[in-house]
Amino acid sequence: MFNYSPEPDLLDSKTILITGAGDGIGRACAKSFASHGATVILLSRSQQKLEQVYDEIEAEHPGRTIIHPLDFRTASAADFQLLAQSLDEQFPCLDGLIHNAALLGARSPIEFYPEKDWNDLMQVNVTAAFLLTKALIPALSRSEDARLLFTSSSVGRTGRAYWGAYAVSKFAVEGMMQTLAEEVAKTTAIRVNSLNPGGTRTAMRRDAYPAEDPASQPAPEEIMPVYLYLFSPAAWSLHGQALDVRGFQSVVPT
Repeated sequence: MFNYSPEPDLLDSKTILITGAGDGIGRACAKSFASHGATVILLSRSQQKLEQVYDEIEAEHPGRTIIHPLDFRTASAADFQLLAQSLDEQFPCLDGLIHNAALLGARSPIEFYPEKDWNDLMQVNVTAAFLLTKALIPALSRSEDARLLFTSSSVGRTGRAYWGAYAVSKFAVEGMMQTLAEEVAKTTAIRVNSLNPGGTRTAMRRDAYPAEDPASQPAPEEIMPVYLYLFSPAAWSLHGQALDVRGFQSVVPT
């Protein structure tokens, strides 16, 4: 596992938005980033889970958390624009965005894939990520060092049978990352990458591999060094890259 020991104030004065923050990797990012000085804006469809994460962070780091319940399955472009306007009123800029929210959907041959699952999954995994990114690019562009991280998957880089809409959506996410990275490279200070967390002890992993021993995979907290590094000044040169937690290595200074 990647070894990185960031300074306690690594993200001091940074404002970072995390989707899917009520559980799993998103929750771990929220707690880890807040513990390193960031103000975190947490999105999830479950208000109950968000409130629990909020309480946990507030107990140790008061005043560093904002929660915003939002169901990506039904959210419209207007909902994301309202969120962006609210953030503009509260913060001079946005320094980070982690697209973590996703649905797994059915594990089925394309021939028999449920149409509703397909539509819901594309809405959450692709369209909502597009709409949120579009709404927040102006705020990210005002930052002197912004990071935008899309969550990918191995099945979004090499197709695998029966992974259906989830795999297709992750291929789409990779394409969105590459396209956006080229667009903002010379006009903003936004660094855009995708990250494949690999097998991690989450509810989605349990759903995908019900026979697997959960203890065989790292907990979300164990992979946080990679996330923290990607938001550090040391990772500035990483842009437009499809990265993996497994085997991740720091940038060698030139």
